[in-house]
Amino acid sequence: MTEPLPESLDRTLDLLRGGDYVADRSLATALYLALSLGRPLFLEGEAGVGKTEIAKVLARTLGRNLLRLQCYEGLDVSSAVYEWDYPRQMIEIRLAEAAGDRDRDTLTDDIFSERFLIKRPLLQALEPHVDGPPVLLIDEIDRTDEPFEAYLLEILSDFQITIPEIGTIKAAQRPIVIVTSNRTREVHDALKRRCFYYWVDYPTAGREMEILRVRAPGMPEALSAELVGFVQELRKMDLFKLPGVAETIDWAEALVQLDRIDLDSGTVDDTLGILLKYQDDIARIQGSEANRILSQVKSELGAAGAAE
Repeated sequence: MTEPLPESLDRTLDLLRGGDYVADRSLATALYLALSLGRPLFLEGEAGVGKTEIAKVLARTLGRNLLRLQCYEGLDVSSAVYEWDYPRQMIEIRLAEAAGDRDRDTLTDDIFSERFLIKRPLLQALEPHVDGPPVLLIDEIDRTDEPFEAYLLEILSDFQITIPEIGTIKAAQRPIVIVTSNRTREVHDALKRRCFYYWVDYPTAGREMEILRVRAPGMPEALSAELVGFVQELRKMDLFKLPGVAETIDWAEALVQLDRIDLDSGTVDDTLGILLKYQDDIARIQGSEANRILSQVKSELGAAGAAE
């Protein structure tokens, strides 16, 4: 069932919570304004902090279709926007030649019509949808190249696409557009200017605890506190890849699966591959360093408990 767009900041926060997404007020503000004013929202931040999940939550809670364009190096118009169905066009040409019932101009108009057009996510997003305008996720835009960025400018500013053989196709209703970037390279200012911008940072310890209460409800509170404390300490270190919220949730689910009620150095060593994705990082943390961090976290939690 399609839901209307939220009419206030508080309703936006409720919408996200309804999709099990714990957002701070500043992120909800950026999202509310983007939805209200019909502007794309550009979310930038480290991998695993929850940028892509926002588009998924919006589609789910609003009852809209999710159209995802996963970006990669070499992505072009034929994969992202449209291409012509050349085999069918050739068959149509052969049939027309055999029948001899159409002149060249008529045949050209026929084969370059919408029935021979293969629509990709960007073009699909501009079409009318029964459930209302879809959520268009342009994921990891930093993986594409500058020519493709330039192509997106017309879509992000005017919500239209120009196809030389047909003309300009414009959205009757603007789709909800979420653009994400892991900042592996700088995205051009011209694209950013067409969007509202928000940097999605790692969560504070308090918000990460709240995330675990929602996403890993079977986890003991004391274990959650130890886990979050350990992850927060890791993020202060100079690692090749810091653990994101996604890794925190994965680690929590793994510890619940292992029936752990307390975090110990052996469990940390055995499960570090869930948190860290590079062997150099794992080798640096395993053993004495993991034990040091864990001892520090337990001491701080104990002191905080005693103070209460």
